[in-house]
Amino acid sequence: MFISFEGIDGAGKSTAFDRLKQELLLTPWAKNLVFTREPGGTKISEEIRDILINEQMDPWTEALLYAAARRQNVVEKIVPSLKSGKVVLTDRYVDSSLAYQGGGRNLGVENIAKLNQSAIQGVLPDRVVYFRIDPEISRKRMSKRMQDADRFEKEQGIFFKTIAAVFENLIAKDPARFIIIEANKSPEEVYEAVKKAVFPLIEEAMK
Repeated sequence: MFISFEGIDGAGKSTAFDRLKQELLLTPWAKNLVFTREPGGTKISEEIRDILINEQMDPWTEALLYAAARRQNVVEKIVPSLKSGKVVLTDRYVDSSLAYQGGGRNLGVENIAKLNQSAIQGVLPDRVVYFRIDPEISRKRMSKRMQDADRFEKEQGIFFKTIAAVFENLIAKDPARFIIIEANKSPEEVYEAVKKAVFPLIEEAMK
């Protein structure tokens, strides 16, 4: 079982993911769970993350670096874990590149999909937990922490509206793959919805 968590910045995705991770690590399932993130998850991928998060660069350079970090995460961590029967949960995966670089950077969703074919080689999440939020609400949330914001979080509102629109198109094309979390709600309500969605998936995978 492979589960990814997606959403625009400010949706509360990473906060919920980290909280879920801490709770799941206290369950009997813990030894059969693997957590990762993108970009990151491996030594090489984390080093690429530092560059991506902090440095200004050409949009295609950005897309290629994301694909490179993803490739290393797939071959070093995700695929070996899945082959050994573990459940893998990741904070972002290829859908983020389709939305952020394909849409936000205007490189084209199909172009980014083709770029990532070699990186993932058909390894796609069984389910995608998508945090749906009004981009205006996400911007208000991010403005409260702007001092510590990375370069993506400092982007203008149209950037996130475009990204959200791409995510919605992806959902429309393959609705069965997505679990929608209404992230406009309070952090506690959002987290409870995530638990309600994810725990049964893991329980079923552990049978």
